[in-house]
Amino acid sequence: MSTRFDVCLIAGGKYHDIDFARLELLKLLAEHETVRVTILNDYSNADAIRRADLLITYTCDIVPDDHGLAALRDFLGKGRRWFALHGTNSILNFLADGKVDCPDCAPGFMEMLGSQFQAHPPIGRFKVKVADHDHALTRGLRDFFVEDEQYLCTFHPGNHPLLTTRFAGQTPEFTHSDWPDAEHLVMYTRPSHGGEVLYLTLGHCRGRFDLRPLADFYPFVERGAWSHPVYYELLRRGIRWGMGG
Repeated sequence: MSTRFDVCLIAGGKYHDIDFARLELLKLLAEHETVRVTILNDYSNADAIRRADLLITYTCDIVPDDHGLAALRDFLGKGRRWFALHGTNSILNFLADGKVDCPDCAPGFMEMLGSQFQAHPPIGRFKVKVADHDHALTRGLRDFFVEDEQYLCTFHPGNHPLLTTRFAGQTPEFTHSDWPDAEHLVMYTRPSHGGEVLYLTLGHCRGRFDLRPLADFYPFVERGAWSHPVYYELLRRGIRWGMGG
């Protein structure tokens, strides 16, 4: 008989269609008959995090308190894996002038993840390049184009690049607005506190009511990389990686 594998899925936060992302991730997890899933909205259930064999997070502007951070350290300290998606590394502060600030107020959490979101240009089409063709997570993949939020982050040392993108220009909606020409990580692995983190920045999604309280109604339904088959391939590979494959 196969052994049960417990996944803790944290899907919650602001300005995204969390219901859509949660459902799509559950569909992918359901492809594995040994998997059972505990669903959380944030990091407050420390016991569920500690019990998990794999942690998957799709959040925006959700940061653990000290108890949640300790639970994450304990989880990773057992040699386990954390698959972090899209806005998991985001802290958003909307200023009076309309700009978005991303303050460095959770350094331990961001060090654990290996990055912190700072800005993105308007949603558009950009190229993603394979940085490591020999890694199991990217083996056989080619460079591809995707329409999504092109995440620009500050990164901690120690990340292993798997996918990258190139950007130079302005992001005037954010306080960190000037970006010289540089490569930015799209997907990377990172040894962290005895375990390992896999971070994938792609995966924006938003429905018509997901900007509340900033706006009651949003005129578009955005699916970002979720509209691209390669994204589902990356998610499937990430789940298999998290299960030890």
